[in-house]
Amino acid sequence: MSKQIGIVRAGVTVAASAAFVLSWSSGFLVPAIATVDVSPLALLVWRFVPLAVVLLAVVAFTGAASGVTRADVRNQALIGLFAQFGYCTAVYAAIAEGVATGTTALIDAVQPLVVAMLVGPLLGLRVRGAQWVGLVVGAGGVLLVVRSQLDDSTAHPAAYLWPALAMACLIIGTFLQRRSAPRTGTLVTLTIHVTVTAVALVPVAAIFGALIPPASVAFWLASGFTAAFPTLAGYGLYWWLLRRVGITALNALLFLVAPTTAAAGALLLGEPLTIVTLLGFALCGAGVVTVLTSEAGDSRHPVHGETRITAASG
Repeated sequence: MSKQIGIVRAGVTVAASAAFVLSWSSGFLVPAIATVDVSPLALLVWRFVPLAVVLLAVVAFTGAASGVTRADVRNQALIGLFAQFGYCTAVYAAIAEGVATGTTALIDAVQPLVVAMLVGPLLGLRVRGAQWVGLVVGAGGVLLVVRSQLDDSTAHPAAYLWPALAMACLIIGTFLQRRSAPRTGTLVTLTIHVTVTAVALVPVAAIFGALIPPASVAFWLASGFTAAFPTLAGYGLYWWLLRRVGITALNALLFLVAPTTAAAGALLLGEPLTIVTLLGFALCGAGVVTVLTSEAGDSRHPVHGETRITAASG
C-alpha cells in the first residue's frame, strides 16, 4: 500500500511540475502577444485586481484564513511585494522594452545558480556536487537556447536590467519564505500575495495613465488567461512545489522554462529555432534530471546529521 501511495505521490509531483513549467512559460509569452496595442501596465493591473477580489471572497467563504495572525499577513505581504509585484512588473517592463521572451526567460533561469550559491551562507544548507553539475549543465543549455535571440534583439542594453531585477526579486521572496515557518496554506499565501500586488499596482497604473482598461474583448481574454495560468496555476504551483520537492529541485525546473518559452516563441512570434536551440533543450533536460535524481537519492539515503535542501510536504 505504501508503495502505491508513493507512486501516486510521485505522479502528482511530476504532473504538477509539468503544469508549473507550462504555466510559468505563458507568463513571458502573453505580454509579448497581448500588449502590441495595449499598455503592459494596464494588462498587469487588470490581471491582479479582479483576481484579488475573487481570492478574498473564496478565503472568506471557506474560512481558510482561520488562525492566521497579523504577523503572518505582514510576513506574506512582504514576500508578495518581492516575489509577485517586483517580479511581474520587472518582467513586463523587460518585454515592453523589447527584450525577447526567450532572453527574459534565460536571465530568469539563472536563478538556480544564484540560489545554489546562497543557500549555504543564508540557510545553512548544503548543495551536493551532483546538484552543482546539473545546475551548470542546465545553465549551459539555457545559454544555447537563446543564443540566436540575442543576435536579433533591438532592445537597449539597459533594458536587460529589468529581467535581472525580476530574478533578484523572486530570489529574495523565495529566501524570505524559506527562512520563515510556513504558517499559511497555499490558498491564503497566494491571496495575500495577489492582493498586496493589486494594491501596489493601482497607484502606479494611475500615475502612468494605465488604470482605465480598454474596451476590448481580446484585452479581457488576455487578462483572464494571465490571471488563471501564470498566477493561479504557475505561481500557486511554485509555492506548493517549494514545500513538496525543495528549493534546489524547484529552481532546477525553472531551467525548463527558457526552452519552453523559446519553442513557443518560435511558433507564435517567429523567434529563431535552430540546431543550437535543440542542443540547448537536451542540455537543459540533462541538468534538470541530474539535480532531481540527486534530490531523490538524498531522500532515500539521508546522511546522519546533515541538513538537506528540502521543505516539508504540504
